[in-house]
Amino acid sequence: MATLIRSKLSNKLSNAATAVTNKSQAKVSGMFARMGFQAATDEEGLGFAACDDLDYDHRQGMQMDILTSDEVGGEGSGDGSGLEGDSHYQRDGTGPPHSASKDGDPANELAEVRPKITAWEAGWNVTNAIQGMFVLGLPYAILHGGYLGLFLIIFAAVVCCYTGKILISCLYEEDEDGQLVRVRDSYVDIANACCAPRFPSLGGHVVNVAQIIELVMTCILYVVVSGNLMYNSFPNMPISQKSWAIIATAALLPCAFLKNLKAVSKFSLLCTMAHFVINVLVIAYCLSRARDWAWDKVKFYIDVKKFPISIGIIVFSYTSQIFLPSLEGNMAKPSEFHCMMNWTHIAACILKGLFALVAYLTWADATKEVITDNLPPTIRAVVNLFLVAKALLSYPLPFFAAVEVLEKSFFQDGGRAYFPDCYGGDGRLKSWGLTLRCTLVVFTLLMAIYVPHFALLMGLTGSLTGAGLCFLLPSLFHLRLLWRKLLWHQVFFDVAIFVIGGICSISGFIHSMEGLIEAFKYNIEE
Repeated sequence: MATLIRSKLSNKLSNAATAVTNKSQAKVSGMFARMGFQAATDEEGLGFAACDDLDYDHRQGMQMDILTSDEVGGEGSGDGSGLEGDSHYQRDGTGPPHSASKDGDPANELAEVRPKITAWEAGWNVTNAIQGMFVLGLPYAILHGGYLGLFLIIFAAVVCCYTGKILISCLYEEDEDGQLVRVRDSYVDIANACCAPRFPSLGGHVVNVAQIIELVMTCILYVVVSGNLMYNSFPNMPISQKSWAIIATAALLPCAFLKNLKAVSKFSLLCTMAHFVINVLVIAYCLSRARDWAWDKVKFYIDVKKFPISIGIIVFSYTSQIFLPSLEGNMAKPSEFHCMMNWTHIAACILKGLFALVAYLTWADATKEVITDNLPPTIRAVVNLFLVAKALLSYPLPFFAAVEVLEKSFFQDGGRAYFPDCYGGDGRLKSWGLTLRCTLVVFTLLMAIYVPHFALLMGLTGSLTGAGLCFLLPSLFHLRLLWRKLLWHQVFFDVAIFVIGGICSISGFIHSMEGLIEAFKYNIEE
């Protein structure tokens, strides 16, 4: 009897020690996973690279769950006192169910060890997405839009904040008790639900196509802006903008060998801080010339031919909807999501409006597509070098996301895949997988060479995919899934946003395409 008691006590003590060790490891790993989530969140990376099916290593870290798979054996008693288990990395939280413990609810233990982000951390991620380096094109939008351009900066912030909220509401449905339950996980899930039952996968394909276009165009913009900045930083060197773009692309070729973004994501926060410092320097220089500000140059009329391009530029600077479902799902308190969206978009609206207005007042009609090109040569060279480094370090994020979507759609979609898997059994990249990646890098280079116009490409992307993902689809999905529960003013807002977004998208797309075709013909003839 004494031996049996000692054996039980020994087993329980050993199991308890194991559980404590596992919890400690889970908390430490969860902390690093959370840090990894933030580090991987570049301002455009989440804005353009975001989708819930992408690489969880750089999107949100790997979620640690403590799984209890072993039980205290050999005793035959049903007291349920086993507490041991191994720690496993889980992407979706699935796994063997947690055994109940005497000390508390296993659900509470799960919530304790799973890495979650606070509202402030989520807000930081959203801010990174909508306060990226593409704000450098906003003064150019004021050049062609005047005060109406400033109004659109405010209007786009309000609309994107609203559509972000209604997109998240499409993830939930009421259960039998009237409680909201999260039944969908991603933008693609929402799109597929809207097209079901006749076309259950059509919506997901549309979202994926829009996402790939936006990601690839973002990569092209990084190459364009790198060539543009280097050319204007060293105008006396016998190197053209196209040559600088080729040099930048040569530095980006190693991206073709990326399997994950752990190494690249380490520089994300540093890049963000560097960009913040650059914005401060630009504003400080503008303020130093406040006496010469050209208030009379700010127009109340618009350039009908070029203003639609400005609309696309402004919309593109607010794109973040594609990653919001994943972000909201990782918040410790999802109820704070609406408040987080409010203050992030208010802050973005104020900062973007001030930056665009102050920069335009300083250079007026001489404002260039990338505002740093207006700086004096000495300051310009230093600022542009930082921006080029930031652009090159940001390129792998949308590039890797685009590759992931392409590989999953055409190479890894189970039995429906069109081509063989890009990876072998040992995890090595096969030749056709490497060819796909190299082709994508070269394609971004060719587009940057033949259409080296930052504003036109940015306006085209904003009009085509930005307006679709931020304006059209969220309002359409909201009406389709929740129309029976909507109030009349919500229906009115959704319809109005859909109509306005459609008009802006079509007009911006047409004018951007006209400009791009002319630029392409000019470069071909040249």
